[in-house]
Order: sequence, then structure tokens, then C-alpha cells
Amino acid sequence: MCLQVIWTHVNNLFSFFNVVAFVKSGGQKKKITKAERLKQLQEEEEKRLKEEEEARLKHEKEQLEKLEIKRKEKEKWQQLEAKLIEKLKFILLETPSYDLQDKTIKQYQGSILELQELLNLKFNIATEILLRQASTLADLDSGNMEKIIKDEYVTLYVWANLKKNPRYRSVRFSETQIGFEIPRILATSDIALRLLHTRYDHVTPLCSVPAPLDVAQTPTVTEPVRAEDKSAVEPLASKEVQEGSKQENGSVSVDEEEVKVEEEGDVEEQKSTVEEELEATKYQMEMKLLSETVLAAQLLLVENACEKPEFFEDHEVDLCQFTILGGVYHLDILKLPPQCKPVKGWMIVEIPKEGLQKYIYPPETTEDFETENAFPPIEVMLQVHENVIFFENPMVARWDLEGKYWRTDGISNISYKSEERLITFSLETFGPVTLIQDTHINMPYQSWELRPLQENEVLLTVTTVFTEIQIQIKENLCMLASVKLKNKEHSCILQGKWMAPITFIIALKEVGLNVFPTGHSHFYVVINNKVPLVEMKAYRQMALLSSSFAFGWSRWNLRCDSDKVIFKVTEHLTKESIPHSNWVLLMFSGDRAQRLKINEDSEVYSEAIKDETELHSTLFHLVKDFSSVEGIEKIRSANCQFIDSVCQMLFSTRLLSYS
Repeated sequence: MCLQVIWTHVNNLFSFFNVVAFVKSGGQKKKITKAERLKQLQEEEEKRLKEEEEARLKHEKEQLEKLEIKRKEKEKWQQLEAKLIEKLKFILLETPSYDLQDKTIKQYQGSILELQELLNLKFNIATEILLRQASTLADLDSGNMEKIIKDEYVTLYVWANLKKNPRYRSVRFSETQIGFEIPRILATSDIALRLLHTRYDHVTPLCSVPAPLDVAQTPTVTEPVRAEDKSAVEPLASKEVQEGSKQENGSVSVDEEEVKVEEEGDVEEQKSTVEEELEATKYQMEMKLLSETVLAAQLLLVENACEKPEFFEDHEVDLCQFTILGGVYHLDILKLPPQCKPVKGWMIVEIPKEGLQKYIYPPETTEDFETENAFPPIEVMLQVHENVIFFENPMVARWDLEGKYWRTDGISNISYKSEERLITFSLETFGPVTLIQDTHINMPYQSWELRPLQENEVLLTVTTVFTEIQIQIKENLCMLASVKLKNKEHSCILQGKWMAPITFIIALKEVGLNVFPTGHSHFYVVINNKVPLVEMKAYRQMALLSSSFAFGWSRWNLRCDSDKVIFKVTEHLTKESIPHSNWVLLMFSGDRAQRLKINEDSEVYSEAIKDETELHSTLFHLVKDFSSVEGIEKIRSANCQFIDSVCQMLFSTRLLSYS
């Protein structure tokens, strides 16, 4: 029985193995021949080569397109640059600074607009390329992307909303306090936020400028020498020389026959003498014209405008009263472009034809939304640049693209933390914004002092309500020596840097240290207005004496008439401090200088001349009465560039009228 059962199992297993073998043999695929295998490999290789060739051609085409775009951008940039240079040459060489024509200003502004358009194009392309890769650059914690790109003059902040989490509404860029507080509707949208901070102000030049001072009102102003005027100098000089030579000879009765019989050597000698006299007269006339031109230009620096600039729009920023500080912040809400996707080792991305698009917030039509508060203002937090000084809480202004001016409406809830240099405000619509400060916050000055240091070197100290600024002048250069805020030393980026006077003045204004009034400043500051001609002559003569004499503020300058100025003066040839008793008071009226009997501590004002002193026509002749031989020698040997630099700084600060 057992053997039968075992035999049955053996037969069953045998049958099973036969069936399996039959199925395997019947179901097995036909073997591929070597030739077919080679053909298949060849086809695959050809397909691969074809794909690689297509990819290479596509890549080359893209590169060529990029190169073509770059070439066009470079060509456009060069054209704009050449156009701008030509316009600047015209402005600087052909047109006087006080006689700019409206047409020239509009051409200059047009060049700025074209350059801005090109820069915006480049920034948009760079931002679009960055945002396409946002998903690959996302932060692990938040899931959104943030990127900061920074150089010396520009900083770009970009944030992409990838997660669209309604609870994630506070945006803060890492390692900074800069950020946004966005409403719920933006937190759930495909958007990106971009903040472009330019440390320079390239927007304000597009504003309308105040009318220049009326040159015709100044009787002593002479027009600058032009090319056509110079050509007329030579014939005029030649005529005068000829007449002068005839008069010097005593008579014009010499016959032509006598002239013909003169020796050839005498003729050549006379010809040489006439040419020398012609050159000398021509030089004198050119120097006279140059002197009158310089005099006219200096007089314009102390002229006050007759009319205040008019601003017709509500909330428009008066750029004669306020100054832009810290550059411009360009705020934009952008539509998030399609993201890159990895497919079989390739990165595929959809590139919209319209390029990078702005996200309109709030939308133009809000009928589809239920509540009025569906689009609340966006809270912005900015960090004030460390090199800018704000003596009071800064104001915020936004740029009106249509009107081309700065305005203060549409901005609310302004808060400033001075220690952290952090300003927060709510903004209804995005666009360029900036921080502004009162231009005349440091005017009028409380006191001033001009003191000689070494040879061809002086120190000008200006004390205001908020600060004490010390400016060092050496030969043809200026330097910020020190700044004190609330009697404490303040570190400024400009300290220790020597610059030309004009460059130095611009640099001080850009960091907020503005002690340089303009022709319109008297409309915003209560000043001790002096006659321009008297003020101009005083500064010129003070600069001439500054190598040996110290000058200082006097309280009696407020009491005297507008056609006179009063200041302290003392000879100062050492590095020691000046004793209070060494100062004497001088009064100057443009054509008369005298030493006053009173001193700074006198109780009653008097214009009486000091006993045993005399009246003089200039300050130089007056100080010769009580100065040393060494002091006069230093004045005579002073560098002309040094005197000119001191003169420029005195004209720019206008110490006698604004203190």
C-alpha cells in the first residue's frame, strides 16, 4: 500500500516536471541574433546622437540669443552713455551753472530716464532668472525662498512665496531687520517681494527744479567769456595798443617817407615791441574778464532768491526744504513665474512671453470682494544706512510716477527706533520710497570759528543745535576732522578723507551733515541777512588773512545793520588755544574796516572806533596795525589754492548771515 502511494506521487511529480518543461520551452522568447542585436544598438546610438545634437543645437541657439540680447543691451548702454557724456559736456563747458536752460534740463532728465529704463530691464531679467529657480533655493524651515545680493552701492532683497501658508505673514530677511508684514490675501498668492536699495538718489533729478536766481538784478554781474567774445579781444587790444604807442611817441606827424627810410633793424625792433605790448594788453584784458567772471560767480553764491518756489500738488515734498538721505528703496510685488522641474536629468521650465510681471495690489477693481478692509496696507520695516545721520525722526516719502515728484500721503504708522536705526511704516501701494530730513535742521548756526593750524592749513568749526562739525582745509583739499553729536564723538565714514571742496560739500550733504545754505534757504530759516556785496568782500578778505589770523562769531553781528558785519579776530601763529582776552572786534562794511571799542562782554552795543586806531579800506591794512612781521609774511607767502579753498568754504557756509 505504501509502495503504491509512493509510486503515485512519483508519477505525479514526473508529469508536473514535464508540463513545466513544456511551458518553459513553449513560452520562451525567440533568441535575438547577433546581427539584430548590433542593428538595435546602432539604432539606439543614432537616436542618442540625434538627441545630443538637438540638445547641442538648442543650447547654441539659446546662447546665441543671450549673446544677441547682451549685444543689444551693451550697444544701447554705449549709446546712452555717449549721449549722456555729450550732454554733460554741454552743461559743464557751454552753459553757466546759474543759467541752465529748461531744454537742457529736460534733455538731461531724458537721459536719466533712459538709463533707469535700461537698469530696470537688467534687474528684471536677473530677478526673473532667480525666481524661476526659487523652488531649488527654498529655505528648509519656512519652505519659501529668500535671497540677498549686495555690493558697494546696491542691495537686492528677493522673497518668493512658495508655500502660500496663510499663517506665514511675517517676512524677515536673515541677518537683517529688513522685512514686511503682508496681509492674508498676499500670503496665499503666487507672489514674490523685491526690495532694491540704491545708496544713491537717481530719482530726485527728475523733479522740477526751482528757477535760477535772477542774474539781471545784480548790477556787478558780468557774463562769462564765450568763444566768440574771445575772438573779439585780439582786434580790440590791437587797436588800443596802436593808439597807445602813438600817444607814447608824442606825435603822429611822422611822414610815411620818413618811415620808409628807417633802417630795417629799427622796424623789426618796433614790430617786436608792438607785439609784446599787444600780448601784454591781451593778457590784462583776459585777466580782467576772468576776475569779473569770478567776482560775479562768487556774488551769486551769497545772493538770495526773490521768490519762493511754488508747489501746487497736495502732500508734495518741497525739495528746497527737505533732503533725500540714505538712497532710494524700490519696493515691488511680482507675480511668481513658473518653477523649474527636473525631468529625466533635465531641468524644464516654462518661460512666459510677457516676462516678469508685477502683481497689482490692491487690484484696480474690488467689486468681487466683500469687505472694504480686504486689502489693508503693507507694513514695511527698513534699516537706515549706517553712514547717514538723522538728527530727528526721519520722514518717509513715496515717488509719484505720473507727477514726477515725492509725496507724503499714502504712508501711515511711522515709527523710528534711533538706537537700532530701524524705521517701520505702513504703505498703501508699492513703489519707490525714501527717507527725508529737514535741509536746514542745523541752521542757523550757534557759533563758528576759523583758526589757522600749520602752513596753508586751517580748521573751520561750526556749532549748531545738534552737532559740532570741524572741517580741516589744507591747500586745495578739505577733510572732515570730527563730528560731535550731543557733545559726544561720532564716527563718520568721511572722517580722514581728503577731497576737493565741491566734492566734499556734496559728500557732507549726502550723509546728513548739511551746513551749506542755498539761495532759497532764507525762506525756511530766520537769518541775519547781510548785503551780498559786503558779505562777499568779507569772505574774500578773511580767506586772504586766514593763514595767520583766527576769526570767530560775535554776538554783536546781530545788532549791526545789514550793510555791516562784525566778527572776532586775533593773530594766531601757535598751536596753543586762543585766550579769551586776545580777541578783538572788527567791523567791516565792504569799503571801510575799523576796530571797535567794545568787546564781546560789553553790555551796550556801540560802533565807536577804538582809541588810537584808524579807519582802513580793507581788513589787510587794518590788521597790519597790530600784527607781527611773521604774521604778515605768512599772509604774503600763502598758497593761492589754499586761499581759494578757504574762500569757497566760507561762501558755501555763509557764516556771517546764517549764525
